[in-house]
Amino acid sequence: MKVIVLSEVLEYFEDLVVILYEREYFGFEDTALKYVIELYDDIVATLPTRLHKPAPAYFDRYGKNMKYAAFRKNKSTTWYAFFTTYWENGKTIYLVRYVANNHTIAQYL
Repeated sequence: MKVIVLSEVLEYFEDLVVILYEREYFGFEDTALKYVIELYDDIVATLPTRLHKPAPAYFDRYGKNMKYAAFRKNKSTTWYAFFTTYWENGKTIYLVRYVANNHTIAQYL
């Protein structure tokens, strides 16, 4: 099994550090960076073993036949990784196409 993250998602993670710091979710930019790195690492390390569900049609804009898995970071925030799977050389590849949290997409799930 292998997890690949689209470059657009990687860019979002980079922007997320700045957003979390500027909106004062974290008092230090280093703390925001650590949070985002831990989220990324969690997705890459555990996505294949996570319970996943079919993504609602709303998310077809990011890819067809997607699934999503939840990553709870604290009492109020759960992140969702939306992905497609395919097989290459007998291995399952998980392609992460979109990442968002419950504060921004809960109404669509």
